[in-house]
Amino acid sequence: MIEPEKRKAIYLLHQSGLSVRQIARRLGVSRNTLKAVIAQQGEPPQRAPVDPPVDPDLLRTLYEQCQGRAQRVFEKLREEHGLDLPYSSLTRWLRQLGLSHPPQPRCARVPDEPGAEMQHDTSPYDVPLAGQRVKLIASLLYLRYSKRRYLRFYRTFNRFKMKCFLHEALMYWGYSAPLCIIDNTNLARLRGLGANAVIVAEMEAFARQYAFAFRCHAPKHCDRKAGEERSFWTLETNFLPGRTFQNLEDLNQQALEWSAVRMEQRPQGKGRLIPAQAFEHERNFLVRLPAHLPAPYQIHERSIDQYGYVAFDANYYWAPEELHSEITVLEYLRFSPTGLR
Repeated sequence: MIEPEKRKAIYLLHQSGLSVRQIARRLGVSRNTLKAVIAQQGEPPQRAPVDPPVDPDLLRTLYEQCQGRAQRVFEKLREEHGLDLPYSSLTRWLRQLGLSHPPQPRCARVPDEPGAEMQHDTSPYDVPLAGQRVKLIASLLYLRYSKRRYLRFYRTFNRFKMKCFLHEALMYWGYSAPLCIIDNTNLARLRGLGANAVIVAEMEAFARQYAFAFRCHAPKHCDRKAGEERSFWTLETNFLPGRTFQNLEDLNQQALEWSAVRMEQRPQGKGRLIPAQAFEHERNFLVRLPAHLPAPYQIHERSIDQYGYVAFDANYYWAPEELHSEITVLEYLRFSPTGLR
């Protein structure tokens, strides 16, 4: 098949006065083909759509039965109806009938540069804890260039826990990338979508302390943080299978060992990149964080009861006698991992 640009070149050479023989010698194309291209004035031939040799109603019925899976429709046509059709033709006919749509184009590719960005996302999982299935939220931070990961599970996940997780992960690494790619989550986004998203002032101020900024990817373009999505797939296929967890603390301890120790030495991708070695190069382009950044906390106003105790989160805490009836409680999340500098 001759490319459209070459067709136009043939027609222009013909209009300039060159003979078919001369054009054939220059371009290495047969004279019969040249005559056909010249007769079409350099335009590609218009192919009339071919009606499918299958009843359109049958295609619609099978497409609905197979829940929109074209591969399964292809198998049923061959096995149950004796129709051995090219798969590419089947998908084209499904599009002509308005049953399926062409895949969405990929989002814009971004150069993979050291120290350019990190990616964060969450995903729900049913994890067996002591033999019982428990719904948990996995939160994962991913350095795009060196492919370092930090993983932790939570029973619930809100804005405060998002800040605590990022603090814990970044302090463990000791470094921060200037950009954190997230989806259009309400935990960090106030309004707008994608490039037009406005970040919540609280989260914007939090990110500024760690020398980075949040940026939402375009709607329905989760492939913008493909490394993060791939990490969740690896979590499902490599971390969770074959492991037992006694409780949430045991789960998070194994998650830390898997994401920050085991995966650090495991070759990644076709280039067989070792994250620990790549990070030694990338750290020169990252922002080094102070060793003692204060951990995030929440402020709660409570009253001291007649016995001198303060009730908070189903627990009672004793308050010194010199304090008055009203007291301010600061809530922190436990932070135990030691950073690697």
